[in-house]
Amino acid sequence: MVLNDSRVLPARLIGRRMPTGGACEVVLLIDRGENTWECLVRPGKKLREGAAISFGQGELVGEIIHVLENGNRLIRFSYEGIFLEILEQLGKMPLPPYIKEELQDAERYQTVYSKEIGSAAAPTAGLHFTKALLEEIKKMGVSVCSVTLHVGLGTFRPVKAEEITEHQMHSEYCMISEETAQTINRTKAAGGRVICVGTTSCRTIESWAGEDGILQESAGWTNIFIYPGYKFKVLDGLVTNFHLPESTLIMLVSALAGRDHVLAAYEEAVQKRYRFFSFGDAMLIY
Repeated sequence: MVLNDSRVLPARLIGRRMPTGGACEVVLLIDRGENTWECLVRPGKKLREGAAISFGQGELVGEIIHVLENGNRLIRFSYEGIFLEILEQLGKMPLPPYIKEELQDAERYQTVYSKEIGSAAAPTAGLHFTKALLEEIKKMGVSVCSVTLHVGLGTFRPVKAEEITEHQMHSEYCMISEETAQTINRTKAAGGRVICVGTTSCRTIESWAGEDGILQESAGWTNIFIYPGYKFKVLDGLVTNFHLPESTLIMLVSALAGRDHVLAAYEEAVQKRYRFFSFGDAMLIY
């Protein structure tokens, strides 16, 4: 069983434009190095190149150094101390828009096995697992290993292109360790099955697998787009939430289970009033 051990950044920052004091919001998306992040900003019209933003009591200050074609901003931050510690102090969880209230306990939006900080959203299929459940699974003889994929908000962007092949897939940073690669290779060689928890774990191993299905230690960016017709090289099964229509996530699930089976499962879920999205129900497909 393959888990994604990425941890969600408290990436939502409420700040004030300098010198006017107008309120604004910044969501950190991708660390571009040298204290510079690609970010979503609101209100976009007032946050142009050269604008400065102060967060907290000035512990963190950002300057917009470039406006990207997609509307995102590159913001260079200045601060004293350790950036992640400042972020823990000032930042909020970047919750999906359908969660209307602030979480009293931010850990509810983290998996119990999260450790590699860097995601803008939780790998939500993993929210179904407790430490006790993972121990029970291990006692059954299941090998449990981890990959890392830092989830971007582009994961949830709907497919609007009329032709599926014209959809521009977002890129996300992912890693697979030598230990995990060897565990998966041994499992496949022995005739075992590889079950991924979440589409992010699936995308990671499918991105780095050779055509023969063999994995090696790897790290880098992936924009793999899995939709019906895709031949899985490693994955045998998937634990996943119920996803939004027209999403790349439901297309990945359909590639594995078949579109008709997925539609039937969703009809059942709607009739039985299953919960969807981050804190909703999950299914096992194999």
